[in-house]
Amino acid sequence: MNLYAIIGVAFFGSLGHCIGMCGGFVVAYTSAKINPSSPIPSQLLAHLAYNFGRVTSYVLLGILFGLMGGVIAISPIVLGYLYFCVGIFMVLMGLSLMGKIKFLTSLESSLATHPWVRILFARLIRSPSLGSFYGLGLLNGFLPCGLVYFFAVSAVATASWFWGGVVMAIFGLSTVPALLGFGYIIGFLKGGHFRELMIKAASFLIIGYGIYMSYMGFMATQGM
Repeated sequence: MNLYAIIGVAFFGSLGHCIGMCGGFVVAYTSAKINPSSPIPSQLLAHLAYNFGRVTSYVLLGILFGLMGGVIAISPIVLGYLYFCVGIFMVLMGLSLMGKIKFLTSLESSLATHPWVRILFARLIRSPSLGSFYGLGLLNGFLPCGLVYFFAVSAVATASWFWGGVVMAIFGLSTVPALLGFGYIIGFLKGGHFRELMIKAASFLIIGYGIYMSYMGFMATQGM
């Protein structure tokens, strides 16, 4: 997957979709676990631990889905069909992020409200250790999210555990700036017009790249 496409979708998506999906985690642990009067370096370390936990989850998912893609793509023709299907899936996700269809709603809410998630979250939010911030990030990273699905299927399309992990690592790192600064500019980033604009930007990028991948997959199946 093109490096600029990964960074573009991840960055715009983080300013729109991620703020809505992961913002609750950031607000919760910032309010419950970080003392505003504590030194800035200490606060920064806690935020970085949380974000490093998210990125770790994404890399693990990328390796897993990359391995799956490697098993499926046993020939160039099969890889072409895989690219075509992944492209269609991306278009559906882009339309869902724009609110045109309800493709992601049920998927995103299926695990987030599960009892074991609430129990684990409660334990981590009460813990004062630095590792608990990392644990919250790990938990957050494995929860259903439209953008994670987008990059997960992109990892499948790489047909490589290594490049699948790289795709998800770049995605995770590209979302760090928005979530790291979320606590400082929370009002602006949650503003309806700004968030809607960023979600639309990410949606158009996803749809455009999905169409491109489907086209490349179709051409591959034709032996071109």
